[in-house]
Amino acid sequence: MRDFGYQRVYDVSGAVAVLGTDPDARYLGGGTNLVDLMKTGVERPALLVDVRELPLDTVETTEDGGLRIGATVTNSDLAAHPDVRRRYPALTQAVLAGASGQLRNMATVGGNLLQRTRCGYFTDLSKPCNKREPGTGCSAVGGEHHNHAILGATEHCVAVHPSDMGVALTAFDAVVHYETAEGPGALPLTEFYLPVGDTPHLETALPSGALITHVTLPPAPVAALSRYRKVRERASYAFAIGSIAAALDVRDGVVRDVRIGIGAVASRPWRARAAEQALTGGPATADAFAAAADAELAAARTLPDNGYKVTLTRNLVVAVLSELTEEAAR
Repeated sequence: MRDFGYQRVYDVSGAVAVLGTDPDARYLGGGTNLVDLMKTGVERPALLVDVRELPLDTVETTEDGGLRIGATVTNSDLAAHPDVRRRYPALTQAVLAGASGQLRNMATVGGNLLQRTRCGYFTDLSKPCNKREPGTGCSAVGGEHHNHAILGATEHCVAVHPSDMGVALTAFDAVVHYETAEGPGALPLTEFYLPVGDTPHLETALPSGALITHVTLPPAPVAALSRYRKVRERASYAFAIGSIAAALDVRDGVVRDVRIGIGAVASRPWRARAAEQALTGGPATADAFAAAADAELAAARTLPDNGYKVTLTRNLVVAVLSELTEEAAR
């Protein structure tokens, strides 16, 4: 591991100022991803700026009835918060599905959104990886790729984003707020992650040196009836091979509102806009759910060993929306 400096900061402006003086510095929250990458040599920061003492660790109701979630709120505190559990249950379920209790106690909201891919070639310095070293190639395309992307990928990178939390936040129209030396800014989570294109090493639209300060969720009555479902290769904590966060408002058998986020299918949490559009105003039936999933997955491009994800994702959409329909009828 490369030698590095360490500095703890206590206010947002001070944190931004410190990072602005050193392009090789990184913000340190819980460190559950960054420190792992430092150990493997993928990340080699010259300075760690510890932001855990910043006053960004609360969950508050906003004036319009949404939620404001501080960037240093731990995953454990987020999952346990009564307003999250009551008003956005799929978010609580996603966080609880994401990691062990020990990791949730350390991991932060801001860090979760900024975690890097868990592709084995990305973390193996002996293998080419465009995300790690632009222009070297994507080893996964012709190698091990059974858990890689079927939507939005290119020949330059087929890795998926590993966040469970991000899938639920995407479904509920979360907005990421940040601070820079020039002032504050905000990005809808659906625009926060950049398309892969031919620059997979450019992962987010955050300005250089920006510090995530909080995430806002707009009021969403539909989210009260929501669910997160994750499929993984073992029962203990593991990264998803498929996941869904869905919310549904059904009245008299008709879909009045629906939100769908899909995980483990792309380089970012995937908002299923085509499926939502196909369902809204139509019947809440298994056949309609399947047709909506097919509409979303029409753009899927598979590799030899990951085609199963199309069927898996389709089945997740049908199963979870059917369960929510039954729950709404009780």
